[in-house]
Amino acid sequence: KVLIYGAGTAGRQLAGALINSAELNVVGYLDDDPRLKGGVMGGLPIYDPSDLPVLAESLGVHNVLLALPSASRQRRNEILEHIRKARVNVRTLPDLTALAQGRIAVSDIRELEIEDLLGREAVAPRQELLDKSMRNKVVMVTGAGGSIGGELCRQILRTGPSSLILIDQNEFALYNIHAELQKLAELYKHENMQIVPILCSVRDQDRMEHVMQSWRPQTLYHAAAYKHVPLVEHNAVEGIKNNVMGTLVAARAANKCGVSNFVLISTDKAVRPTNVMGASKRLAEMVLQALAAEAAIDRMRTNFSMVRFGNVLGSSGSVVPLFRQQIKEGGPVTLTHPDITRYFMTISEASQLVIQAGAMAEGGDVFLLDMGEPVRIADLARKMVELSGLAVRDEDNPEGDIELSVTGLRPGEKLFEELLIGDNPETTEHPRIMKAREDFLSWPELSRRLNTLNAALDRNDMIAARATLAELVSGYSSTGEVSDLAFTGAEPIRQPETSISRHSLPSTSIQASCCQNTTSNKAIDCTVITA
Repeated sequence: KVLIYGAGTAGRQLAGALINSAELNVVGYLDDDPRLKGGVMGGLPIYDPSDLPVLAESLGVHNVLLALPSASRQRRNEILEHIRKARVNVRTLPDLTALAQGRIAVSDIRELEIEDLLGREAVAPRQELLDKSMRNKVVMVTGAGGSIGGELCRQILRTGPSSLILIDQNEFALYNIHAELQKLAELYKHENMQIVPILCSVRDQDRMEHVMQSWRPQTLYHAAAYKHVPLVEHNAVEGIKNNVMGTLVAARAANKCGVSNFVLISTDKAVRPTNVMGASKRLAEMVLQALAAEAAIDRMRTNFSMVRFGNVLGSSGSVVPLFRQQIKEGGPVTLTHPDITRYFMTISEASQLVIQAGAMAEGGDVFLLDMGEPVRIADLARKMVELSGLAVRDEDNPEGDIELSVTGLRPGEKLFEELLIGDNPETTEHPRIMKAREDFLSWPELSRRLNTLNAALDRNDMIAARATLAELVSGYSSTGEVSDLAFTGAEPIRQPETSISRHSLPSTSIQASCCQNTTSNKAIDCTVITA
């Protein structure tokens, strides 16, 4: 038995579509329009939404279907807050755009998306900013197979570039986004648009230069990065090489090949970072800031800028799919800390703002996206449980269905994220985009220090690498254990309090030591298999 929230056109169409459903039996409507409450439509009563907790029990209703495609996000959030008290499972219909092509079908009903729980009203993008760097131009996206990179590609394709060059080192991700974009190009009737998938690591300078010389991109969005905080913490050498050195390689190749605009996708975790991922992204920002400052001296041809923002809804590694799966499995829902908060933004809004910010860049700009208010993750988890028709099991309700379990902060994880290192961000012509003025090192000094960092990474000296990273990035602390799993082996290595130890093998001993575990001093059986 279900109730449909909304007795308008969409609600009536949905009721009609469910007449022959063997699974869902509509027993009435909910609507807060005083002219409709207490009435009957199509033989079904229209109830006051405030009576839902009583109705759920008296009618045996366990599901409410939201048929409010034109309601604002704020209004939907208000309605969901009221529904939470009734312990019913809530599902919804897509927005009006998705329904514009025809009548509503049962297949249109979907689970609540995170946008329904946290979303705010998106500001309509300014078309002139979207067009400026993309329409009828050659655009390149690195990390095109990732969450942000893929959505950037979708937004760029709609604007109509002449060619869209996709760079990714993950074969399967590149295959998927290429196939999807080809279908989108057909849908938007971009028959002449070239969509070019290129397998490539952004750390391969020769390959990057060859691709850029061949296709001559005018705008490049650099989204390629390792972003998962605990994984990068445990694979720090690779994370720094990819996020810092990969950005440097891509930036140099872009300038050499005459790319007009280079936009780095950055993160709020770059602000006073407590983890390698955040520190590496801040150092990547500093690389572009330093290169931009050199532009007047060396007559660089590329306009470098970066856009910093928080979590995007629905990205890979997001807590929301994890929570949903844990709820389906009966719990527990795992939190790393009861007070942890994060900023959230829809992936489409973030991508549109990135494109518009890049179009406003003048060189070396650090743009910040207005992420709204931070969200307490424990509140998000509780809301997801209750809108699934279940109750949280805690001290106040020991008979509840799903427990919220606190597992402890992961390596490098912060309780609160920030977007700004300094104070007083500048406004821009866009209400959701701000500009920061962040300190950085001059290119000659930074270049020398990057060489030191790169040398430490090449010899897998993570203690020296972290010390250099701490010297370069404001707020980053390198104290505690070195947790790079490839570096530490079976036992974590603690950083000395007073000195930095060089943990590297002499060149003469590499042959003898390559098959030996240096932590336990036990020989390892190494087998090489050739095809």
